Amino acid sequence: MVRRTKDEAFETRNQILDAAERVFSERGVSRTSLTDIAEAAAVTRGAIYWHFEDKAELFCEMVARVTMPMEDAPCQISPALDADPLAAVRAMLAGILERTSGDAQARRVFHIVFNKCEYVDEMQPVWQRLREMQAGCLERLESGLVAAIALGQLPAGLDARATAVGLHALVNGLISKLVMDPDAIPSAEDPGRLIDVFLDGLRNTPVKTRLVAPPKLPRKSARRTPRRRAA
Repeated sequence: MVRRTKDEAFETRNQILDAAERVFSERGVSRTSLTDIAEAAAVTRGAIYWHFEDKAELFCEMVARVTMPMEDAPCQISPALDADPLAAVRAMLAGILERTSGDAQARRVFHIVFNKCEYVDEMQPVWQRLREMQAGCLERLESGLVAAIALGQLPAGLDARATAVGLHALVNGLISKLVMDPDAIPSAEDPGRLIDVFLDGLRNTPVKTRLVAPPKLPRKSARRTPRRRAA
């Protein structure tokens, strides 16, 4: 029997991972067996076990080879260090949407990760990666907004944390929309326009001062009129 070369083994491994992406996307992770993946990849189950210990490892490796939209270069910038932090925040978020719109594989894996998988113990590495990805993006957004407020680009008193969470949720929602319906947001249009809707609202809407309730005065105890004794 001729021993397989490294190139052949690498090609088979990618063939299995490609098939796993397709089948996981169609059926979900829990409803997909290694036999399903083997059939889709046109290999034997033995070939899968030669490359991967089990389905959990196969799933983790499938996700690991793809750079998620919020891990890519546009999201790794630090808007707080830019001379125009608000423009950097816009560029960061628009870049994430452009990356998602132009990368079918990233959309497919994003769909599997967020909509087609239950995160049981053996898949915790993927869940941890997602949490770190989201936390890092949120932190960079918040620091950029703080810098924009300091420069007067956004109203003083704006809650930077809450605003960052809102922007983050907006982008997550737009990514989900792109994943479920790629034609929903035409790629030919500037995705920054979608971010501008949110940012323009922040610029043009005065921040409401939170009303502080006046301190409660202590209640005066009612004086009881002493009862007269009967003569």
